[in-house]
Amino acid sequence: MEVRKTYKLFVNGEFVRSESGRAYRPDGNVNVPRGSRKDLRDAVRAARTAFPGWAGRTAMNRGQILYRAAEMLDSRAAQFTELLGGGARARRELDQAVETLVWYAGWTDKLPQVAGTVNPVAGPYFNFTIPEPSGVVGIVAPEEPALAGLVRRLAPALCGGNVVVALAPELRPLPALTLAEVFATSDFPAGVVNVLSGQRRELLPWMAAHMDVNAIDVAGCTPDEVKSTEAAAAENVKRVIKGRPDEASPYLITAFMEMKTVWHPIGV
Repeated sequence: MEVRKTYKLFVNGEFVRSESGRAYRPDGNVNVPRGSRKDLRDAVRAARTAFPGWAGRTAMNRGQILYRAAEMLDSRAAQFTELLGGGARARRELDQAVETLVWYAGWTDKLPQVAGTVNPVAGPYFNFTIPEPSGVVGIVAPEEPALAGLVRRLAPALCGGNVVVALAPELRPLPALTLAEVFATSDFPAGVVNVLSGQRRELLPWMAAHMDVNAIDVAGCTPDEVKSTEAAAAENVKRVIKGRPDEASPYLITAFMEMKTVWHPIGV
């Protein structure tokens, strides 16, 4: 007898059912939890609580954890290849997701040198500009590619020390919900990564208006959703990040970061 898998939301390091008890069937067969406003609030609260600890870790340690996620994802290659439809195309997408995690793992300890600078000033002071994480980042995953597209948005945010609340692709949520199992076994502290499934039209407005979300990546939004998100984000000075789902760049990391300038007296 086949035991069908029960998919759940991933919030605060735990797999939970939607508080509303609702579900939907994007493929007509599998029940997927339909996250609610309260589920979103719980995820944001968990992320906010986890932020100081994650941002305070050494860059090397964050890189080690991202690399561990790549290892765990690669170890489940057969499962993810099947979830993505099988064949060479699915395997290629899986390899791209693994490579993305490895690539950003290597950037964690290089950000200050690449994105920061020593500013020339007239006076007996050093003046430094250094990147710092923004905080809680909401990510709207693109529908295609369902796995690699989400990883390409998650990895740069986590690399820079941010914490994440991600909305899984509405029509193809299973790779994202299964990816949460990878993060659960990759040494990420509880609350650093949270994955919700459900309908964007229901969850996105609350994410855009939430005062404790510092930035939103709208890679998976339609043009109309981008406009409404930008309008809602303008009410609470929230950063809106755009970009192609296939983009990978060290400067995508700094899109999720703030630049802090500090002065320091020159020692005698």
